[in-house]
Amino acid sequence: MTKKLTILDIAKMAGVGKSTVSRVLTNDPKVKPETRLKVEQIIKESGFTPSKSAQSMRGGSQKVIGIITSRLDSPSENKAISGILEIIYQQGYDAVIMESQFDTQKTNEHLEVLRKRSVDGVILFGFTDCDMAEIERWNERIIVIAMDTDKVSSINYDNHGVIRQALHYLSELHLTNIAYVGVDPSDKTTGKLRLDAYLEWCQEHDISPKFATGQLDHKSAYALVDSVLDDEIQAIVCASDTLALGVAKRLQELQRNDIQITGVGGNELLSFLFPNIISINPGYQHAGESAAKQLLQQLESSASIAHLTQPLSL
Repeated sequence: MTKKLTILDIAKMAGVGKSTVSRVLTNDPKVKPETRLKVEQIIKESGFTPSKSAQSMRGGSQKVIGIITSRLDSPSENKAISGILEIIYQQGYDAVIMESQFDTQKTNEHLEVLRKRSVDGVILFGFTDCDMAEIERWNERIIVIAMDTDKVSSINYDNHGVIRQALHYLSELHLTNIAYVGVDPSDKTTGKLRLDAYLEWCQEHDISPKFATGQLDHKSAYALVDSVLDDEIQAIVCASDTLALGVAKRLQELQRNDIQITGVGGNELLSFLFPNIISINPGYQHAGESAAKQLLQQLESSASIAHLTQPLSL
């Protein structure tokens, strides 16, 4: 078996020190042109491939971005991750994907692992109980998705706008007796902000609100339907497509085909199974692309910390 060459082997072949080879690999401008040319020629002829750790020496980039998702089975976060990967792959970066499971301690452990691996930056899908002190240690090397932040960059969805847009569509259909199935308000974004948009609309139209909240899960939504249902209900607005799926299943069992459902997410599977459901697209993939671009610009020191709201993708 052929021995894999190391930086030390290249240094011996070039007649220079190991540190000189490292500086060549990290494009240190202090290396003399003739020395750089000699080392690069030997690297080319030998087929040597530097390890990620070697590339990170003396401030060099590993070209690795850590991505901490809340749930690996989340359709919305997967869309955003697709956008992230498209951008970072174009720029020659690799990705390390980890799952927080909405667990503060687990998230902190992931951040520590990524720090020890010297990744260039992190894109984190935020949740209510995030430890902001740990996140802020990354400064310009992190961006948080789906949560507003103060001291690090963030990109959030228009949680108010997605529900208002759904209610506008229903109004255009002359539907006014509208219930809401959402997420517990302890979740500040998908939960509280989206519920507040519905309650605000009810107040504006002098309508008594009828709503139920639970977990961000289709089974939870399925179980909540009966608590908001009566003979007068014309439509049910759901805080996400995942919830809309559970609501649609229950209404199908009850043979209530007269009720219009709306969701949030632009989920293709939901549209395939229930083509009559109206789904508002918050721009998950575009948010991922924007987050990746913002982070890479910050790593290059060509952009400062920013707080963005992803426009609706209509």
